[in-house]
Amino acid sequence: MLKLFLWLRYLRKRKIVFLSVAAVALSVSLLIVVASLFTGFIETFEQAAVEAVGDVVISPSPPLKIAKYPQLIEQLEQTSVVETATAMLITKGLLNLGKGNVRPVEIWGIEPGERARVTHFKECLRRQKDSPGEPSFSLPDFPERLGGFVGIGVVAEPNDKTDEYDYDAVDAAIGWRIIVTTGTIKETPQNDSTKPQFKKKTLIFWISDIFETGVYQFDQGCVYLPIEELQERLYPEEEHPVAEQIIIKLADPTKTDVSLAVIRGVWDGFVREHLGSDPYLLNYTSVETAIEMQRPWINAYMNQLAVLFVIFGVVSLCVIVLVFCIFYMIVTTKRKDIAIIKSCGMASRSVAVVFVGFGACIGVIGSGVGAVLGYVITDNINTIENWIRIIFGLKLWKSSVYMFSKIPNEVNWTWAFCIIMTAILAAAVGALIPAIVAALTKPVEILRYE
Repeated sequence: MLKLFLWLRYLRKRKIVFLSVAAVALSVSLLIVVASLFTGFIETFEQAAVEAVGDVVISPSPPLKIAKYPQLIEQLEQTSVVETATAMLITKGLLNLGKGNVRPVEIWGIEPGERARVTHFKECLRRQKDSPGEPSFSLPDFPERLGGFVGIGVVAEPNDKTDEYDYDAVDAAIGWRIIVTTGTIKETPQNDSTKPQFKKKTLIFWISDIFETGVYQFDQGCVYLPIEELQERLYPEEEHPVAEQIIIKLADPTKTDVSLAVIRGVWDGFVREHLGSDPYLLNYTSVETAIEMQRPWINAYMNQLAVLFVIFGVVSLCVIVLVFCIFYMIVTTKRKDIAIIKSCGMASRSVAVVFVGFGACIGVIGSGVGAVLGYVITDNINTIENWIRIIFGLKLWKSSVYMFSKIPNEVNWTWAFCIIMTAILAAAVGALIPAIVAALTKPVEILRYE
């Protein structure tokens, strides 16, 4: 009770202590916001990969391709670890929107219905998002035309100030006639050797729908076309269906290691049975999760997070210095109180515990305030960013720079707990030296002339 009495007395009488509380609160809130935004960005990046290409991807090294993929998909779906799978054919090209508007794009040949079962593909479509049934490339009024999907960034640019699209203009683009130029590299005989030769292919299609994933690189530079049509144009000599990747949705994503082993076994058996035991396909085909495919970028982001924590951690050391200065001042100005307490029988260790405990108390109060402040800022970060745009005309978060259209705003409570515990410990450490000084106070010398 005596310790609690002294803590409350110092809080009431020594208003400067609240400066320590404010310093701890600001440091904790800053670190919580930084950790939550950065880890939220990484988690959103990982989730975007899963939503784009499913849980697991079978991908041979270019220029290898997967022939007879319908049989492979059938074998995969017969296992207990795979819920569904679909194929994808990938190439690059130039998209001509008319009037000199030409841009590079990545062309994905897909089966829209199957892809919608593997990923959240249908939820990204403008026209067919709420329609019953599976998504389709067909145009309702012109069934004879070749339909295709384009990213929202292909037909429109976000507003520089709001980073938002004019959706009326976007929807008006449905039905546009598009020309895309692509091609393949073929080895042609020449003077007892072979020479690579590019064969240009031109496709004309009409926009049957527009997708918006919220990921800038997909929305700005992707085109979806029917996989059969794309193969017919690129590889007319192929007798069997071919694909660049097989994307898979797992029946139970929590058992990833087991699922990868089963899928790898199915793949190896398929190559031996149907593809002539091609050694290149056996040895140079990756079977990995979508998250693992993004691992180099994720590791780079984690390294940047570590650097940020080091920088802000050094800045937050001022909390320890500030607590030390304030507590040392309290000890030097309250030596008489300390001497009286010790003369009444309190041991030196108990006196030290009073001040260390008071420092921890400051850390608890400041961390609590900082945690609440960090939660409020993180949860409302998009609103805050929008108000900054309205008041100052400054758009801080642009999808073209930061990849996503919205700032991740989920608090990472694991990191928050570690930050709070560290702040409490730091406040206690800051009070340690003043506590030792108080413990070494000699009542006889202080009270000699009292």
